[in-house]
Amino acid sequence: MTVAKPALKQNPHAVHDAREKVLEVAIGHQVRELRRRQRMTVAELATQTGLSAGMLSKIENGLISPSLSTLQTLAHAFRIPLVQLFSGYEEPKGAMHVKAGDAVEVERAGTRAGHQYHLLGHIGSNDSGVVVEPYLIVLNNESDRFPTFQHEGIELLYMLEGCVDYRHGDQVYHLEPGDSFIFDADAPHGPEKLVTLPTRYLSIITYPQAK
Repeated sequence: MTVAKPALKQNPHAVHDAREKVLEVAIGHQVRELRRRQRMTVAELATQTGLSAGMLSKIENGLISPSLSTLQTLAHAFRIPLVQLFSGYEEPKGAMHVKAGDAVEVERAGTRAGHQYHLLGHIGSNDSGVVVEPYLIVLNNESDRFPTFQHEGIELLYMLEGCVDYRHGDQVYHLEPGDSFIFDADAPHGPEKLVTLPTRYLSIITYPQAK
């Protein structure tokens, strides 16, 4: 019997249409596209908005930075939300490269002796609305144990070395190198038994960005 693979909602190989990195040019392209889509000439748009044809030509060619009131006037003429005029603009996207050995060792709430947390990178405020905290966790002290944690978000573990019995809620999972484990971090969770030391695994925590 063949089990159907679940369909993914996102194509990991999809590429968005190229976006303009200069705001004025992006707005100009959008104004020209909207005008043509609505089959208006520059003169007709000038009549509707009260803007001069020369001003509109400069806007469409990205030669000037239109004021907010001008943008509102254009959006009203096109009968669109104001934000649609910015849809072709690509804001800078955050990225961070941490070289081997350069990860920052941090102390998270609940960290015990012999348990090392290495923060592998961090991206602050961003348009996705999601915060991601990737850690390399090293457990090398058999006598010390974690309390169970609870925090918001989703957590993914990926085992690199050693073995651990990991609790999530009422269940305990035996994790070995190559195993992955993803779970709702709002339930009590944490290593219950360190089976083989040292143990190393990746912990990637995602949660909503504070508004």
